[in-house]
Amino acid sequence: MAPKVIPGFLFGAFLLLIMFLSYGGADVELRINDNPANYKLQTRPGLTESLWCIAHNHSQEEELLWLRQDGKVDLKDGNRVNVSNICISPVSVDDNGVSFTCKLAQDGSVQISVVLDVIYPPTLSGEEPPSVPEDNEVTISCHVKANPQAQMVWYKDNSTLIMDLDRHQISQTNQLFQLKIYKVQASDGGVYTCEAKSTQGTAKRDFHLTVEAGRLAFPLEAVIAAAVVVALTILFAIVARREVILKCFRKTDKSPSNTAL
Repeated sequence: MAPKVIPGFLFGAFLLLIMFLSYGGADVELRINDNPANYKLQTRPGLTESLWCIAHNHSQEEELLWLRQDGKVDLKDGNRVNVSNICISPVSVDDNGVSFTCKLAQDGSVQISVVLDVIYPPTLSGEEPPSVPEDNEVTISCHVKANPQAQMVWYKDNSTLIMDLDRHQISQTNQLFQLKIYKVQASDGGVYTCEAKSTQGTAKRDFHLTVEAGRLAFPLEAVIAAAVVVALTILFAIVARREVILKCFRKTDKSPSNTAL
């Protein structure tokens, strides 16, 4: 039985498959600033950070790619083969938590990342709460940025706020510190201070709360009832004097007429 002959194009495809499977990309190691694994880079606002990505153990020229979060970073020619460098200048507080990833263009599974850990003191912001009538509710919102995360406290008129669990509620996230007051009373008016404290410093912001005096509700039902009573009284008075009124009209009708000559 004659041996089967493999067509040339099938043999070529087979060789390409073998070459692809044996591609040494998995042997290539990437390092950022000589770190062989993902890591955090601690820095501060205003500084310049230079990130170097180098391909080790490569058997051919390797094209490198950089990503900022999920977006591709534009690289100049000559800054993408085997060695690639990017700069963050200047570092800002908005760069905190942002990741930079270097990867092989031919094999994206070979990659390494660095996350910026931007250290800065607390900063606070927020709008003045609107004036609120008594018995309503109001929310005072204090926006905070800090790294590391700050410890938050509310003060009222320069004293630690005494919580009334039936009327006060405090909520907090990484960037928002809120005080909600239910059934506002006149005594709730005053200056509320939001304080943020961390190892990097302390920040305070004042919020002025004005409570409007309670307004007496217009006694509509009482006015209607009084109007009805007055109307009925007038009606009864007219009925009671009906005969007198009628006699008055009769006298007018019987007034003397002109006498004929």
